[in-house]
Amino acid sequence: MRISDPLYSLYARRLRRQVQGGGLPRHVGLIMDGNRRWARQMKMANPSLGHKYGAEHVDEVLSWCESLGIQHVTVFVCSTENLQRRGDNEVTFLMQLIEQVVTDKLARPDAQWQVHIAGTLDVLPDSTAHALKGAVDATRDCATGCHVTLAIGYGGRQEVIDALRELMTERAEAGETLADLAASLDVDDIARHLYTAGRPDPDLVIRTSGEQRMSNFLLWQSAYSELYFCDAYWPAFREIDFLRALRSYSARERRYGS
Repeated sequence: MRISDPLYSLYARRLRRQVQGGGLPRHVGLIMDGNRRWARQMKMANPSLGHKYGAEHVDEVLSWCESLGIQHVTVFVCSTENLQRRGDNEVTFLMQLIEQVVTDKLARPDAQWQVHIAGTLDVLPDSTAHALKGAVDATRDCATGCHVTLAIGYGGRQEVIDALRELMTERAEAGETLADLAASLDVDDIARHLYTAGRPDPDLVIRTSGEQRMSNFLLWQSAYSELYFCDAYWPAFREIDFLRALRSYSARERRYGS
């Protein structure tokens, strides 16, 4: 959402200088909440249209990250609970929208972000899974060093269960017993089998819409993440809101449980 007010632009530049002078997160997680509430606030006849504006806004937020040198972003697109509890018409609209945005915005020939998926594609419509796999393939050789992970059909608890299942299968095929696994199990064993294996844990998790909860997002990975809750609904999340989150992050002393 671009704002042409000169005072806004001046304030944004000031914030940008402040955050560039501090410590920036390497990896930002985004819980983009409030799409339907924003649409109702804007008097839209169909609240699901909020998902359209929210999905298209992701591309702009990624450009903010890129300009600041933030190279890892994970976006909570759709949870397994969303798929189960939302109406069929809304889910169908959301899946078609994801397919369009992923194809048009993320998988384009000049893509600046390598796309990764976190979640279970089997719970998605075939066309959606195909579009996501296409984006992963199309950006596989992206050389910018920027990585965006789409958490879709995702649940943090299920991710840990799947990781443990893979680990147990791996060890069983190697001839180990459950007792052997229990005796040697450590954090890295599980981390290697997470959907996000090979990518850094988020330093900062931002949630919009004023809600203050994690909603099953990156539960393992965010154990030591800094959390920032913003009142703005996702489609109305401005660059200055993002910069304020980064300013708050840079002012904190990270303790990692100490």
